Amino acid sequence: MSIDSIKTVAVLGAGTMGNGIAHVFARAGYSVILRDVEERFLQRGMETISKNLDREVKKGKLAEADKPAVLARLKPVTDFAAIAAADFVVEAVPEKIEIKRAVLTEADKVLRPEVILTSNTSSISITTLAAITKRPELFVGMHFMNPVPVMALVEVIRALQTSDAAFATTMELAKKLGKTPVAVNDAPGFVSNRVLMPLINEAAYAVMEGVATPEAVDAVMKLGMNHPMGPLELADFIGLDVCVDILNVLLEGLGDPKYRACPLLKKYVAAGWLGRKSGRGFYSYGLS
Repeated sequence: MSIDSIKTVAVLGAGTMGNGIAHVFARAGYSVILRDVEERFLQRGMETISKNLDREVKKGKLAEADKPAVLARLKPVTDFAAIAAADFVVEAVPEKIEIKRAVLTEADKVLRPEVILTSNTSSISITTLAAITKRPELFVGMHFMNPVPVMALVEVIRALQTSDAAFATTMELAKKLGKTPVAVNDAPGFVSNRVLMPLINEAAYAVMEGVATPEAVDAVMKLGMNHPMGPLELADFIGLDVCVDILNVLLEGLGDPKYRACPLLKKYVAAGWLGRKSGRGFYSYGLS
């Protein structure tokens, strides 16, 4: 499918990443079908998009008069059949292979044969996901960064089966969103998480072993390495459960014990201390 024939995009999942992806597509002029399993998830996602658009208006990145048009391009649905109208699809459901398998299998049945299907997975093999579908040559990884409306990078990952045309179209589409696509081959964690997760993991070990407090670890990385956010602040932002899931994928995929999740990370997850979303992780956020 050529870039010019893509008018309607379906985003599967209205969570943190899904609503951000839907936001940038709608802002770029595409009609967006935002699909999730329950109305409450869609409502929450739409509220987040509206707030983020308000933030863009305040910062002068979007004219206030344009906000209603962006929101009007978004169509929240629970019915899977509604995505049949899509010309391009981004899956953004939780980072669990069984959930992705179920959603991708269902999407594959509904979509027209020429439609490119992509996954926003942050670590699961694109080659494995492509093989779940009956369109493996039209399957591509499209890994957006959080928060999606702000971050410029999109890792575009080629599965073993991905055609040159599907890959080129996905790269071009990312540019049309105002993003900077970077081509990456399929490997556990791709580039972003293969490099980031060991940093977060080692920072957690430094806290567990009493080398320094979370505040001190983050201060060293911000002041000494010029990181805008310390690794433990970032872990809380990502979600400690997500960090552990990605480390498990890296450990299984690469077989190197250096990717074993720090026991402190696992303990926090067991306690329900998942970071910002639960109100507590390495830091307390006063939500619970």
